[in-house]
Amino acid sequence: MSKAAQPAPKRPPPRLYLVTPEVADAQSFARDLATALDTADVAAVLLRLTHADERALINRVKVLAPIAAKKDTALLLDGIADIVARGSADGAHLTGPEAFSDALDSLKPERIAGCGGLPGRHDAMFVAERGADYVMFGEPEADGGRPAFDAIVERVAWWAEVFEIPCVAYAASRDEIAPLAAAGADFVAVGDFIWNDARGVAVAIADAAACLALPEEVA
Repeated sequence: MSKAAQPAPKRPPPRLYLVTPEVADAQSFARDLATALDTADVAAVLLRLTHADERALINRVKVLAPIAAKKDTALLLDGIADIVARGSADGAHLTGPEAFSDALDSLKPERIAGCGGLPGRHDAMFVAERGADYVMFGEPEADGGRPAFDAIVERVAWWAEVFEIPCVAYAASRDEIAPLAAAGADFVAVGDFIWNDARGVAVAIADAAACLALPEEVA
C-alpha cells in the first residue's frame, strides 16, 4: 500500500510590512513610527525619504533605525542602497530588475535586498534567481497607477503556490488586506491609509493587524 501524500508545508501567518510617507523631518516622524510599532506586530518598515544630500539622509535614518531595532523590525530604505550600512539600516527595497541588480553587490550577504516594480512574471523570477530576499506586487507606480486588484491577487496566489521566497503584497486600502493575506502573501504592505486615518496611527494599524489575522477565503 502506498503512503498517503504528505501535505505541503504550511506557510507562516502573514505579517505587516509598513510603508512610511516621504519623511523630511525624522524627529517629528519618530513619534508616529514608535506608536505604530508599539501597537502592532510589524515585520519591516520601508522608509521613504524626501530628497536631500547624503549626510542629511544618513542622519534621518540614524534617528529612526533605533526605533525599529527596539522592536526587532527590519528597517529598509527605499531606493538608496548606498547609505544602508552608514545609516544602520537593515537593507533596501529596489524598484525594477535593473536597480535591483545594480544594488545587489552592495547589500548581500549582510543586508536585505527586496524588489518591487515587477510588471511581469519573468521579472519576478529573474530577481528571485539573482538572490532577492522578497518580491513585492501591487505597489503604486510613480504616477500613481496600479494594476487591477484582481490581477494583484492572482499574481500573489501564483507566487505563493510556486515559490518559497517571500512575497509582499501591497494593500492600498484596509479592504485589500484580508484578500491579499488569503491569497498567500507572506507580508502585507500598508502605507498612506494608515498615516492619513482620522482616527490616528494607533487605531489604524491595530485595525490593519486585525484584518490580517482574519483573512478572507479565496474563491
